[in-house]
Amino acid sequence: MSTKPSEKRQVVRFAFYKLDSAWRRLPAERQASAKLEFGETIESFAGRLLLRPYGLVGIRGDCDFLLWQVAEDLDSLVALQTALNRTDLGAYLASPYSYLAMTRRSIYEFPEAPGVGHPSRLVIRPSDARYLFVYPFIKTRAWYMLPKAERQGMMDEHVRIGRQYPSIRLNTTYSYGLDDQEFIVAFEGDNPADFLDLVMELRESKASSYTLRDTPTFTCVQMSLWDMLDTLGGAGSAQAVSRRPTRADGYTPVVTLADLPAGTSRRVYVGGDAVALFNVQGTVHAIANRCTHARASLSEGTVDAKRCVVTCPWHEGVFSLETGQVLGGPPSTRPVSSENTPSCQGHVTAQRAASTVPSDRLARACVQRLAMA
Repeated sequence: MSTKPSEKRQVVRFAFYKLDSAWRRLPAERQASAKLEFGETIESFAGRLLLRPYGLVGIRGDCDFLLWQVAEDLDSLVALQTALNRTDLGAYLASPYSYLAMTRRSIYEFPEAPGVGHPSRLVIRPSDARYLFVYPFIKTRAWYMLPKAERQGMMDEHVRIGRQYPSIRLNTTYSYGLDDQEFIVAFEGDNPADFLDLVMELRESKASSYTLRDTPTFTCVQMSLWDMLDTLGGAGSAQAVSRRPTRADGYTPVVTLADLPAGTSRRVYVGGDAVALFNVQGTVHAIANRCTHARASLSEGTVDAKRCVVTCPWHEGVFSLETGQVLGGPPSTRPVSSENTPSCQGHVTAQRAASTVPSDRLARACVQRLAMA
């Protein structure tokens, strides 16, 4: 058995909501307050999970919006939904569809597409694509009875077809034993016509004959949280946002200093990035959470307060908490001269990413949010 540590997987939830039309008959004042409370409740979880809102009003009749949620544990998903249930708006929301899944590596091997890096299947990084196409997916039992090599061949065909549509980006998550489906697939893209053509072509692939179910299908439109709330009708969220306390720096707190006492570390999310925060003798430092050598969580590493460094919990890579520079780590077979050196790509990527992340924007955002919370 391999002694290599297993990467922690993310838990993913696609939660679809439907608003009771009775809410639209409430007084405008209450509608605005409800949107404000609901929106701020979601924003208060920015430090615990990654969340993207999508609208479905005018697209489907059985749900109005989607909250795509990505967390490191189930407790964060439970806490968010519990908090939303306690809001005024939450009392008028039903959840007709909710899908739970996790990230993991595929059992099939696929060569990298030309000009495309090797993306981690263990970490969800939503893009800025305008649309998200989501559906649950189940294979027939006959599929699993086929030899692995035969299945690999059909998946190779599947991937070749997909790569003919570079504008469409796929996120596959796994639900075996967690929910009723086996997978949840979420495709990102800016042109629905491209996705339509892709799905039509995939129907003719050999693997398609082993599909048991791939419905319902949801076409979702990415938008800001407050724009999404406005699609529900009622008083505009602008009325609610205008009542929120403003700050000169434009930042919104994600965690308080009380939640990050000296000598501790914590993982938070800033936009689509997982960030590791460290309180070293009263000073807060922020670096990218994932070690790019093997994607271990740096927030779980060992901190040397005197040197102001963190050591990766897996392969002992050492990163400066002040600059993000790599100060040590897995040995390289030869000096690294550029990121295009194939045999050393992992080490180059780690060094390059660590020296540029956190960026000034990311570091300032994390530290100032903490300092002023």
